[in-house]
Amino acid sequence: MTEKERKIDLDSNRMAAIFFGTNDENFKVLKEAVDVELAARGTEIFVRGEEALVNEACELIHSLIHVVEKEGSLGAHDIMYMKELHSKGKSPQYKELLTGTVLSTWKGKVIKAKTLGQQRYVQSILRHDVVFSIGPAGTGKTYLAVVMAVRALRNREVERIVLVRPAVEAGEKLGFLPGDFVEKVNPYLRPLYDGLFDVLGVEATQRYLDKNIIEIAPLAYMRGRTLNDAFIILDEAQNTTPVQMKMFLTRLGFGSKAVITGDVTQVDLPKEEYSGLVEIQKILRQVDGIGFEYLSQNDVVRHPLVQSIINAYEMYDGAKP
Repeated sequence: MTEKERKIDLDSNRMAAIFFGTNDENFKVLKEAVDVELAARGTEIFVRGEEALVNEACELIHSLIHVVEKEGSLGAHDIMYMKELHSKGKSPQYKELLTGTVLSTWKGKVIKAKTLGQQRYVQSILRHDVVFSIGPAGTGKTYLAVVMAVRALRNREVERIVLVRPAVEAGEKLGFLPGDFVEKVNPYLRPLYDGLFDVLGVEATQRYLDKNIIEIAPLAYMRGRTLNDAFIILDEAQNTTPVQMKMFLTRLGFGSKAVITGDVTQVDLPKEEYSGLVEIQKILRQVDGIGFEYLSQNDVVRHPLVQSIINAYEMYDGAKP
């Protein structure tokens, strides 16, 4: 076995601070991710071990440096995601990913697709008039749909945004909640409001709502309508019945675009009801102009534990008889 040691210089104290992370948290994650010895002194990283493994580790470190240069930040998710891409030989694609800005928020924050799955999702929305995004929690399904809707509105590609959710509850009955019907379903629409507040700000969002340029409504309110020149998002679509899904899809008018998001592993419908999102994959799979994008645990951009939780559930479900 040939042992080798290489040194990588991070160029500046600022870059080193970002690369290593608060209390060296990033460096600890990196040490666990590679099969070589890592040590650091100042802005220098020392890599020691079997030659082939040292070369692999150095390639990973250089890719992470590229992330810091382009993004000005680095986290545990970036490290583990980049390691995964390197193992599949896809790291050059990630470098291309870092150059594409989708939108800037009202605070000037740049929004980009953070994973290759998210990049495919964004490109699919640009190419298709109807896109289904299916995947677990934390993969950015709803947030990126809202971002792309605001982008289309800013570019005057559409005249309004319509955000829709089925009023299906996880463990509670609407009848037991206080208030009229609108007040009862409002909590289920909160994630859509949160996305808009982050991208547009609270004041701008409220102005758009007051002028009906943005409409947020429960799915039941869509029956009988035709929506022209609109960007329509159906969120939590796993909780639609087949009849409701057909009703929603036939609301699409001229100049409109629809994005349907959901997680087929979290269906809250009564047991006797079949999910419209599950069925629609069989019905529309071969229809031109419709995109199906599947996000996975590799696209989770929340706390690193979320990815581990999803993996654990998948292993548990796979082991069931």
